[in-house]
Amino acid sequence: MEPRDLEVDQIIDVGQSLLIQAEMLFNSLFRTWNLYQIAIAVGLFGVAHVMRAIFGPRIRAWMASRENWPKWRIRILVVIHRRLRPIFFVALLWLTVFAMREWTWPSRSYLLTIIATFAFVWLSIVFVTRLIKSPFLRKLVRYGAWIYATLEILDLVDEAETLLDSAGFSIGSVRLSLLLLVQAIVILGILIAGARILTTSTASRIRRNEDISPSMQVLIVKMTQIAFYGIAFYAGVKAIGIDLTGLAVLSGAIGVGLGFGLQKVVSNLVSGVIILLDKSVKPGDVISLGTTFGWINSLGARYVSVVTRDGKEYLIPNEDLITGQVVNWSHSNDFVRLDIFFGTAYHDSPHDVRRIAIEAANSVDRVLKSKAPVCHVVGFGDSSVDYILRFWISDPTGGLTNIRGNVYLALWDAFAENDISIPFPQREVKVLDGNAMKPERGALD
Repeated sequence: MEPRDLEVDQIIDVGQSLLIQAEMLFNSLFRTWNLYQIAIAVGLFGVAHVMRAIFGPRIRAWMASRENWPKWRIRILVVIHRRLRPIFFVALLWLTVFAMREWTWPSRSYLLTIIATFAFVWLSIVFVTRLIKSPFLRKLVRYGAWIYATLEILDLVDEAETLLDSAGFSIGSVRLSLLLLVQAIVILGILIAGARILTTSTASRIRRNEDISPSMQVLIVKMTQIAFYGIAFYAGVKAIGIDLTGLAVLSGAIGVGLGFGLQKVVSNLVSGVIILLDKSVKPGDVISLGTTFGWINSLGARYVSVVTRDGKEYLIPNEDLITGQVVNWSHSNDFVRLDIFFGTAYHDSPHDVRRIAIEAANSVDRVLKSKAPVCHVVGFGDSSVDYILRFWISDPTGGLTNIRGNVYLALWDAFAENDISIPFPQREVKVLDGNAMKPERGALD
């Protein structure tokens, strides 16, 4: 007999077995005490609904009066409040089961026990899956857990595994089936979730360590993520039973194709690792790249996030930081020197101008006093004596244009207070003797 025919026969046998069990269960429901137990369960559900209507508003009002409680505790209360009906139903079911076991034979509470077990397990799954933030992933895990719990309670796990395993095909020595797919989803999901929890906790500890530089923190976190997720994937594939050696040629061909098709992506990934290793830029640095000036918000695997003073966030590929010219204003320290140029009239004393300019710069808050400003004469122009004023700041993230503007305003006020003139271009015309200017014809008409 062909393997295909064996699989079909196996599916038919499992299906017939499930039908026989379903028929037996259906027939058993019409027994007298089973009908009584179903009626009791329906009545208890009605009682739970009434209790929800009575106690729900009161519990909600009590929750509203707890304004000073932590948010996590309020969230737990909200989740419980939304599921008061099933909570009351489960409690009433188990109280009824315990009472019936004391007052009558256990067989007369058998169906109620199954219903109570169903209700309790399903409710527990709802509460546990609330820890999953993603709505799609939460529903996927919840429904999957409900299905498995139902099969486990009804003792149908073996039949379900046989049915899923029979729906598949073989590729060489590897057999692919629905059972393998379900196992892969469950095992890989659990391992990847565990890897995510480990990487999150490890990253938080690394970021709290002040002895590690910011760039090294990012590098360690990225390497930790790669290690944990890689181990989780490899362990999951091995646990499923897939032989990775058989996929070596295929994975090599795929790797070569991806290498040619994703050159820029790979280049940015490698450039990101180089940036983290050589510490040329790190989170918090103030950089200039072309016309972009801002501070580094975060270092990603593919790009660097730079936030400018006007609130824009530029995502600059890592390759541009490696191959292009980057001005890092805070590479070795946060000190930045700024220069501004101005001129005064020739009749003003340069010595007084220099002193007044330095005092004006020192009066601005962000100008450092430890690195004193200096003012120098740089030339004699057509209309003014030209100066350069140099001063230092230690917070370039606060902006450069605004501090220059504040120093210019301080100079304006200081010059106005000390009668220092800021000249503008002028031209003097002299008329020589014997060359009196004659108006043009019609000019005085």
